Amino acid sequence: MSQASSVAPVVGRDAELARLSAVLERARAGEARAVLLAGDAGVGKTRILDEAGKRAAEAGMTVVTGHCVDLGDVGLPYLPFTEVLGVLAADPRFSDALAARPVVERLLGSGTGSVRDVDGRLRLFEGMASLLADVADAAPLLLVLEDLHWADQSSRDLLRFLLGRGVLGRRLAVFASYRADDLHRRHPLRPLLAELVRLPAVERLELRPLADPDVGRLVRALERRPLPEATVRRIVERAEGNAFYAEELLAATDTDVGGVPSGLADVLLIRFEQLSDTAQQVLRTAAVAGRRVEHDLLREAVGLPEAELESALREAVGRQLLVAGDDDTYSFRHALAREAVYADLLPGERARLHGAFAGLLAGRGRPESAAERAHHYRESHDLAEALAASLEAADHAQRVGAPAEEQRHLETALDLWPAVPPEARPAGAAVGRVPLTLRASAAAAHAGELHRAVSLTRSALAELGQDADSDLAARVRYTLAGNLLSVDSLTAAFAYSSEALAMIPEDPPSRTWVWAAATHAMAARYVGENDTALKVARRAVEVAERLHLTDAQADLLISLAGFDPGGRRGAQGRQRLLAARDLAARSGNAAVELRALFNLAMGCYENGELTQCLPWLTEGLDRARRAGLLSSPYPLEMRYLRLVVLHVLGRWDECVRAAGADADVLPAAGGYTVGPALYVALARGDLSAADRAHALLQGPFDWMATLVAGIVLTDAAVLRRDPEEAVGRVRSTVAALTDEAGTRPDAAVRLAALALAAVADAAAEARLTGDAAGERRWAGTATELVELGRDIAGHGEDGAPQGPEGQAWLARAEAEWRRATSGPDPDAWSRAVTAFGYGDVYERTRCRFRYAEALLAAGRREEAAAEAREVRHLADRLGAVPLREQVDALVRRGRLSEAPDAGDRAGALTAREQDVLRLLALGRSNRQIGEELFISGKTASVHVSNILAKLGASSRGEAVAVAYREGLITAEPSSAG
Repeated sequence: MSQASSVAPVVGRDAELARLSAVLERARAGEARAVLLAGDAGVGKTRILDEAGKRAAEAGMTVVTGHCVDLGDVGLPYLPFTEVLGVLAADPRFSDALAARPVVERLLGSGTGSVRDVDGRLRLFEGMASLLADVADAAPLLLVLEDLHWADQSSRDLLRFLLGRGVLGRRLAVFASYRADDLHRRHPLRPLLAELVRLPAVERLELRPLADPDVGRLVRALERRPLPEATVRRIVERAEGNAFYAEELLAATDTDVGGVPSGLADVLLIRFEQLSDTAQQVLRTAAVAGRRVEHDLLREAVGLPEAELESALREAVGRQLLVAGDDDTYSFRHALAREAVYADLLPGERARLHGAFAGLLAGRGRPESAAERAHHYRESHDLAEALAASLEAADHAQRVGAPAEEQRHLETALDLWPAVPPEARPAGAAVGRVPLTLRASAAAAHAGELHRAVSLTRSALAELGQDADSDLAARVRYTLAGNLLSVDSLTAAFAYSSEALAMIPEDPPSRTWVWAAATHAMAARYVGENDTALKVARRAVEVAERLHLTDAQADLLISLAGFDPGGRRGAQGRQRLLAARDLAARSGNAAVELRALFNLAMGCYENGELTQCLPWLTEGLDRARRAGLLSSPYPLEMRYLRLVVLHVLGRWDECVRAAGADADVLPAAGGYTVGPALYVALARGDLSAADRAHALLQGPFDWMATLVAGIVLTDAAVLRRDPEEAVGRVRSTVAALTDEAGTRPDAAVRLAALALAAVADAAAEARLTGDAAGERRWAGTATELVELGRDIAGHGEDGAPQGPEGQAWLARAEAEWRRATSGPDPDAWSRAVTAFGYGDVYERTRCRFRYAEALLAAGRREEAAAEAREVRHLADRLGAVPLREQVDALVRRGRLSEAPDAGDRAGALTAREQDVLRLLALGRSNRQIGEELFISGKTASVHVSNILAKLGASSRGEAVAVAYREGLITAEPSSAG
């Protein structure tokens, strides 16, 4: 068989390499950039990264590479970054920088302590970011991460942090590859990719299959001797643009089997079978180790003398099945080669080799290898050792702050548990099946997997026997109740908290009883059993105080604050919350402290004290950051509330910037928190906000995501003048958010008021056209909606009337109802304007527009003109384009002022609209305008409609005529002559 060149040339990738080179150049100039390199298996990702790395090194950049490894359903936390750290640690230039960051050194096993302390995970991330920054300061840095589709969650989280905000402004480039064909719909990498590509410094580069001529060039370049044209043509046909397929097919052309195998796996095995028996033995052993294997480990596992091993390795490298690394390792040239060899192993052979690797790794005594050992023990069917190693891997994941990996290892241990004889299981109550399940549940909750946490606690409950310890049985039940509350399964939560409390006597007092009571008080309140909640909470807070359980005492005080006059909005409730905050802080229970801070912030917000709300949110988010709990429910709600306050205060640009920063670090479950940025986008005329709101409704039910989507989609229907959709959206959202006790959400008054705007428009149109039946129909719908608003605003969560925000929305609903049933009412709109005076800039401005409209209808023209001028000014300040267009139309329709001069009109047009107007004057269609400006034809149509409205034109031709007449555009110079 002929020998191809040792390194495959880069063929047909000039454009891709040019893009990567441009990124490297910008990085060297101090602009941090990242490229996500996507492509199917074998398309050439590694080869192009190698070439880019070579160019980077030639330009004086430091190049380090980290690989992700497929270990089945177990993960090795931070593996690619650990590999990167190993390379940096071996470079004397960076030894001081690494030594200065012991939290980072722990990933190499040389540090002490744990990164699962209060802020260890964040310190680890920040330490890694600052280390890379120091390395990049010494010399421009290229960080290459290969095979992200196999990355563990902790590595994904760290990458999110680094690209989101950790390494900006440095001489750094990050190239990360992944298999696009491996990303099924539920692949955990997909959400991260969706987040990263939205970052300004991140771009995606897809390696598509090579064109047939390029495959032909590749084949000819790989083979030293001339090839028959028919052979090249056949390889090109079979390769289908995949460089690896082409190389493998070429390598198989001289085998004795006759013809080219139809499947790639067959081709790989044909090449493998051409090796000597010794080389085949070495490759089989290496395949069991994984994609990469250390030389020493492979030597011990294969059991060959050094000379025979080296000869076999030289043969495998020469046949391009293995690649020798600079760090005394060997790797399969492509993952598919390793998979084909591994699949060809006999079952007994596979189990024996896995057992050998497990034993060798165990002998090395490295804690970070526990996950790998667990994998090998499981595949070797040594289930007792697999169980022990899985538990050790879970402990290691906990120490390095990797809750998702901890959860997976614990669940692996739980799967193995029944298959391991009792006498072979680890000893101790802490590793019993029920305690392990509870621990897995806690890890899942910490990782944001709330529904999985519920499932695991249900499993723990099912495992309890009839003679189970009552203390453990109660803990399982109140833990399940708490998890059910987090996913809004309120009735079930109340039932389990009732059972938990009944299982533990109040006397003698105990920690378990106190926490069972605290959970039961919260669950009772959620299902409307207020008397029970109050009675239990009062008893429990006394017991907690006697036992000095300050965190439980704080939690109970928070629940009791809801029963004080005015609830958390009242003075007494606020004092309780302040006391709870201090108690929780002293106890060190960050979760309870966050609950107190959230309720303090919400109390201020509900009182209309917007500026007082922000400091509580700042304190809460800072506490969550230090505790590593930013993904837990209360901090997520704090992020949302902070953006809501910025939106309400009219600080829209600040709101959008903060939402963008949040989106870089939020877990998938926190998508709803950027909702206020969608409110801004919609108010500025970006109807794509509705598409983003629809995305929030995908997946398991989430109360807050449903609320945010309901608000956006209702208001979007109003902007589209679609009353049917607006009303339907309100009904479906309120139904979805109504709890099992029948309590409708406080936000229903806002939803009703929003939909009433579209209903009132429809009623007014029916009135103008003489459609009496239509007018009656829409008036009836308006009455239904306003009654919903009256009921909700009059009975808030604590039974008392809602605060200033709720009353303002009710005032708007009442004014819209009057507009729908009898016409514009200046007094009703004046009351609405006053009600929003607590601080909601945009909603007050929208009400002022309706007030101007009502004044005009009442013949009070000067007052109407004054209001319209102010609305126009505020709409411009906010960038609220639809509202600006509405008030301009009112001014034109009511002749409230002279037509604006050309300067005013030019200022009214955005820069994009001026571009569209120029092309409109050239006779371009919407599609042509879109193509020239790189926007969709639909978006171009929206811009054209806006231009017509602003110029007061009824057609495209009239708009162009007005624009020429008023000097908004000038004639294009002729190209003739």
